[in-house]
Amino acid sequence: MEGTRAAILAPVKSKAPQRDRKRRVRGSVRKGGVSQNGTTSPHGERTSVRERGLESSLEVLKPSLLSKELGERVGEKERARGAEVSPEGEEGLGSWDMNSQDEEVAQQEKGKDGTVAGINVECRICGDKASGFHYGVHACEGCKGFFRRTIRMKLEYERCERSCKIQKKSRNKCQYCRFQKCLLLGMSHDAIRYGRMPEAEKRKLVAGLLAGERAPTINPNGSDLKSLAKRPFVIHDMDSLCQAENGLVWKQLINGTPPNKEIGVHVFYRCQCTTVETVRELTEFAKSIPGFVDLFLNDQVTLLKYGVHEAIFAMLPSLMNKDGLLVANGKGFVTREFLRSLRRPFSEIMEPKFEFAVKFNALELDDSDLALFVAAIILCGDRPGLINIMQVEEIQDSILQALDQHLLANHADSKYLFPKLLNKMADLRQLVTENGMLVQKIKKTESETSLHPLLQEIYKDMY
Repeated sequence: MEGTRAAILAPVKSKAPQRDRKRRVRGSVRKGGVSQNGTTSPHGERTSVRERGLESSLEVLKPSLLSKELGERVGEKERARGAEVSPEGEEGLGSWDMNSQDEEVAQQEKGKDGTVAGINVECRICGDKASGFHYGVHACEGCKGFFRRTIRMKLEYERCERSCKIQKKSRNKCQYCRFQKCLLLGMSHDAIRYGRMPEAEKRKLVAGLLAGERAPTINPNGSDLKSLAKRPFVIHDMDSLCQAENGLVWKQLINGTPPNKEIGVHVFYRCQCTTVETVRELTEFAKSIPGFVDLFLNDQVTLLKYGVHEAIFAMLPSLMNKDGLLVANGKGFVTREFLRSLRRPFSEIMEPKFEFAVKFNALELDDSDLALFVAAIILCGDRPGLINIMQVEEIQDSILQALDQHLLANHADSKYLFPKLLNKMADLRQLVTENGMLVQKIKKTESETSLHPLLQEIYKDMY
């Protein structure tokens, strides 16, 4: 996961779930799941040598991940920045920068009844209820997420000449006209703004609403439409990969460039670089989840050890479509066909992730949905070696309850989205198990490959 992370894990006000609800949710998560070691999870184990080894070996990394500082409580300033307090005095679910930098505005401007600054505001794109001021326009969560994905993935939709009418119930039928309408009404990544809505703009909005102002009919062929940003550099063979290496800024964890080895080995190295960087970011995210830093240090290490890859594979689809994967902060686009063309076993690394991503992206999650989902993945009470299982399960239950209510509020038309996400947790476990076995196979059969020390510790004794 490269690039800025800017999604806010917004606090969701909810009553404490009842015991039978907790057991039912936990059971549904586990029933379809696959234990990381292929056996029944040994609940209640004491700290093992491998967990202590992971904790100590990572102290050499800067910033360190699961070192002693992981066990320290988050300072008051960090808590004030990363978590909000609900009216009842309970901690919210914190915040995490992941994608959209204007979520703070939506939270500030949203009234108690979900209106913006006390005004009944419709989404300028589809007419649904606006959740805030996103990318320069009052928009609902669905249109905000649609615009963000289109810009980030540099997507181009099949041209439509019909000037389709974009409404709440039909907004997903024509993506081309929907995006053109977003542009026509002024949505732009450059329009991100922090702070409350200016009074002048609020008065203008009220005047427009009173005058019955409505969005104009869009002309897809109009000359006033903004164009997309420059497309990323496409990596489709070894030559284009070498050009990308010379022209793009890649995050590297090892000094200098990787040895001039076979292309499959080279791609394997790049995957490791991205994975290790994301593990670091996920560690900081985990520390912002209320209750995580209150756990035993052993349990924090264990949850990260077994949960980071599931979380990574849940976040990866936001950088993928059916044709390829964004890399280097969106500056490069590696085609799926190129990755398929690598010799086995390297060609098998990314293909299962593409298959998962296509199905996962169909759920159309926004940043706050995904952040809650990732938090629920990390705080999973059936990880091998946990000491205080009940404490972990209670934290996960509160997150799942918040996720359930959040989905009901923001995806009213998708009433089965929550159980679908629970099934995705099981799919992610299977994906991680298969990936771990493939990595071990590559490590044993490919003499030129090496595994980063952090990943060695994570995979140790898991498969």
